[in-house]
Amino acid sequence: MKGRPILFSSPMVRAILDGSKTQTRRSFAGTLGVTPCPYGVPGDRLWVRETFVQGHPSDAGEVRYDLPLRYWYRADGDLDMWAGEDGHAGDVPWRPSIHMPRAASRITLEITDVRVERLQAISEEDALAEGVPFVQNDPFERTARREFQDLWDSLNAKRAPWASNPWVWCLTFKRVTP
Repeated sequence: MKGRPILFSSPMVRAILDGSKTQTRRSFAGTLGVTPCPYGVPGDRLWVRETFVQGHPSDAGEVRYDLPLRYWYRADGDLDMWAGEDGHAGDVPWRPSIHMPRAASRITLEITDVRVERLQAISEEDALAEGVPFVQNDPFERTARREFQDLWDSLNAKRAPWASNPWVWCLTFKRVTP
Protein backbone atom coordinates (compact mmCIF):
# COMPACT_ATOMS: atom_id res chain seq x y z
CA MET A 1 0.00 0.00 0.00
CA LYS A 2 1.44 3.35 -1.07
CA GLY A 3 0.55 6.82 0.11
CA ARG A 4 0.52 9.80 -2.23
CA PRO A 5 -0.58 13.43 -1.89
CA ILE A 6 -3.59 14.82 -3.73
CA LEU A 7 -4.76 18.45 -3.84
CA PHE A 8 -8.33 19.54 -3.23
CA SER A 9 -9.94 22.99 -3.11
CA SER A 10 -11.69 24.12 0.07
CA PRO A 11 -15.22 23.42 -1.28
CA MET A 12 -14.17 19.89 -2.26
CA VAL A 13 -12.55 19.33 1.16
CA ARG A 14 -15.87 20.32 2.75
CA ALA A 15 -17.63 17.84 0.45
CA ILE A 16 -15.21 15.07 1.51
CA LEU A 17 -15.77 15.93 5.17
CA ASP A 18 -19.56 15.85 4.83
CA GLY A 19 -19.42 12.56 2.90
CA SER A 20 -20.86 13.86 -0.38
CA LYS A 21 -17.59 13.57 -2.34
CA THR A 22 -16.45 10.01 -3.05
CA GLN A 23 -14.97 10.49 -6.53
CA THR A 24 -12.50 12.74 -8.27
CA ARG A 25 -11.45 13.10 -11.88
CA ARG A 26 -7.97 14.16 -12.91
CA SER A 27 -6.60 14.90 -16.37
CA PHE A 28 -4.88 11.99 -18.00
CA ALA A 29 -1.27 12.61 -19.01
CA GLY A 30 0.51 9.93 -21.00
CA THR A 31 -0.23 7.28 -23.55
CA LEU A 32 -3.56 5.57 -23.03
CA GLY A 33 -3.12 1.94 -22.00
CA VAL A 34 0.55 2.35 -21.15
CA THR A 35 0.71 4.84 -18.29
CA PRO A 36 -0.11 3.53 -14.80
CA CYS A 37 -2.37 5.73 -12.72
CA PRO A 38 -0.15 8.27 -10.93
CA TYR A 39 -2.54 8.29 -7.97
CA GLY A 40 -2.32 4.57 -7.28
CA VAL A 41 -4.45 1.46 -7.40
CA PRO A 42 -7.31 0.20 -5.22
CA GLY A 43 -6.05 -0.17 -1.67
CA ASP A 44 -3.52 2.68 -1.95
CA ARG A 45 -4.03 5.76 0.16
CA LEU A 46 -4.09 9.44 -0.68
CA TRP A 47 -3.38 12.16 1.85
CA VAL A 48 -5.27 15.34 1.15
CA ARG A 49 -3.44 18.62 0.70
CA GLU A 50 -5.57 21.69 1.36
CA THR A 51 -5.07 25.40 2.06
CA PHE A 52 -3.88 25.78 5.64
CA VAL A 53 -2.04 27.96 8.12
CA GLN A 54 0.06 27.05 11.11
CA GLY A 55 0.29 29.28 14.15
CA HIS A 56 -0.18 29.69 17.85
CA PRO A 57 -3.71 29.79 19.23
CA SER A 58 -4.91 33.12 20.53
CA ASP A 59 -7.11 34.15 23.38
CA ALA A 60 -9.04 37.44 23.12
CA GLY A 61 -6.72 38.58 20.35
CA GLU A 62 -3.54 37.79 22.27
CA VAL A 63 -1.25 35.14 20.79
CA ARG A 64 -0.62 32.29 23.22
CA TYR A 65 3.03 31.40 22.69
CA ASP A 66 2.81 29.08 25.69
CA LEU A 67 0.55 26.78 23.64
CA PRO A 68 1.92 24.54 20.87
CA LEU A 69 1.64 25.48 17.21
CA ARG A 70 -1.44 24.09 15.53
CA TYR A 71 -2.96 23.91 12.06
CA TRP A 72 -6.08 25.65 10.80
CA TYR A 73 -7.75 24.81 7.51
CA ARG A 74 -9.42 27.28 5.18
CA ALA A 75 -12.16 24.73 4.40
CA ASP A 76 -13.32 24.90 8.02
CA GLY A 77 -13.87 28.64 7.92
CA ASP A 78 -12.33 28.89 11.41
CA LEU A 79 -10.42 32.00 10.51
CA ASP A 80 -12.74 33.58 7.97
CA MET A 81 -14.05 36.08 10.49
CA TRP A 82 -10.60 37.55 11.01
CA ALA A 83 -8.81 36.59 7.81
CA GLY A 84 -8.28 39.57 5.60
CA GLU A 85 -9.05 39.76 1.91
CA ASP A 86 -5.31 39.84 1.29
CA GLY A 87 -5.24 36.09 1.96
CA HIS A 88 -3.89 36.37 5.50
CA ALA A 89 -5.20 34.60 8.56
CA GLY A 90 -4.52 37.25 11.16
CA ASP A 91 -0.82 38.04 10.80
CA VAL A 92 -0.01 34.78 9.03
CA PRO A 93 -0.68 34.19 5.30
CA TRP A 94 -2.70 31.18 4.18
CA ARG A 95 -0.38 28.57 2.70
CA PRO A 96 -1.44 27.01 -0.61
CA SER A 97 -2.30 23.33 -0.58
CA ILE A 98 0.71 22.46 -2.75
CA HIS A 99 2.95 23.40 0.20
CA MET A 100 1.14 21.32 2.82
CA PRO A 101 3.49 18.84 4.52
CA ARG A 102 2.27 15.32 5.25
CA ALA A 103 2.21 16.05 8.98
CA ALA A 104 -0.43 18.77 8.45
CA SER A 105 -2.83 16.56 6.50
CA ARG A 106 -5.96 15.60 8.42
CA ILE A 107 -7.73 13.59 5.71
CA THR A 108 -6.68 10.21 4.35
CA LEU A 109 -8.55 8.52 1.50
CA GLU A 110 -8.37 4.91 0.36
CA ILE A 111 -8.76 4.30 -3.36
CA THR A 112 -11.53 1.76 -4.01
CA ASP A 113 -11.68 1.97 -7.82
CA VAL A 114 -9.65 3.43 -10.69
CA ARG A 115 -10.76 3.70 -14.28
CA VAL A 116 -10.09 5.83 -17.35
CA GLU A 117 -12.87 7.45 -19.34
CA ARG A 118 -13.68 10.50 -21.40
CA LEU A 119 -14.61 13.46 -19.23
CA GLN A 120 -18.02 13.95 -20.83
CA ALA A 121 -18.95 10.32 -20.13
CA ILE A 122 -19.65 11.28 -16.51
CA SER A 123 -23.10 10.15 -15.40
CA GLU A 124 -25.48 12.13 -13.23
CA GLU A 125 -24.78 9.70 -10.37
CA ASP A 126 -21.00 10.15 -10.74
CA ALA A 127 -21.39 13.94 -10.90
CA LEU A 128 -23.18 13.77 -7.54
CA ALA A 129 -20.34 11.60 -6.19
CA GLU A 130 -17.95 14.39 -7.24
CA GLY A 131 -19.50 16.46 -4.45
CA VAL A 132 -20.78 19.31 -6.60
CA PRO A 133 -23.24 21.62 -4.89
CA PHE A 134 -26.56 20.70 -6.37
CA VAL A 135 -30.14 21.71 -5.58
CA GLN A 136 -32.87 19.24 -6.46
CA ASN A 137 -35.86 20.78 -8.25
CA ASP A 138 -33.76 23.69 -9.51
CA PRO A 139 -36.04 26.15 -11.33
CA PHE A 140 -33.41 26.48 -14.05
CA GLU A 141 -33.29 22.69 -14.46
CA ARG A 142 -29.56 22.47 -13.88
CA THR A 143 -28.28 18.97 -13.32
CA ALA A 144 -25.40 17.76 -11.17
CA ARG A 145 -23.62 16.90 -14.41
CA ARG A 146 -23.93 20.53 -15.56
CA GLU A 147 -22.70 21.76 -12.17
CA PHE A 148 -19.70 19.43 -12.51
CA GLN A 149 -19.02 20.78 -16.00
CA ASP A 150 -18.86 24.31 -14.60
CA LEU A 151 -16.64 23.19 -11.73
CA TRP A 152 -14.31 21.36 -14.13
CA ASP A 153 -13.90 24.40 -16.35
CA SER A 154 -13.32 26.69 -13.37
CA LEU A 155 -10.33 24.51 -12.45
CA ASN A 156 -9.12 23.18 -15.81
CA ALA A 157 -10.23 25.53 -18.59
CA LYS A 158 -6.68 26.44 -19.64
CA ARG A 159 -5.19 22.95 -19.93
CA ALA A 160 -8.09 20.53 -20.35
CA PRO A 161 -11.45 22.24 -20.87
CA TRP A 162 -14.72 20.34 -20.81
CA ALA A 163 -15.23 21.00 -24.53
CA SER A 164 -12.01 19.12 -25.40
CA ASN A 165 -13.45 15.99 -23.71
CA PRO A 166 -10.07 14.78 -22.40
CA TRP A 167 -9.33 11.34 -21.04
CA VAL A 168 -9.42 11.42 -17.24
CA TRP A 169 -8.52 9.20 -14.33
CA CYS A 170 -11.69 8.46 -12.34
CA LEU A 171 -10.84 7.67 -8.75
CA THR A 172 -13.43 6.40 -6.30
CA PHE A 173 -12.41 6.56 -2.66
CA LYS A 174 -13.53 6.26 0.92
CA ARG A 175 -12.34 8.30 3.86
CA VAL A 176 -10.28 6.39 6.40
CA THR A 177 -8.66 7.22 9.69
CA PRO A 178 -4.87 7.22 9.33
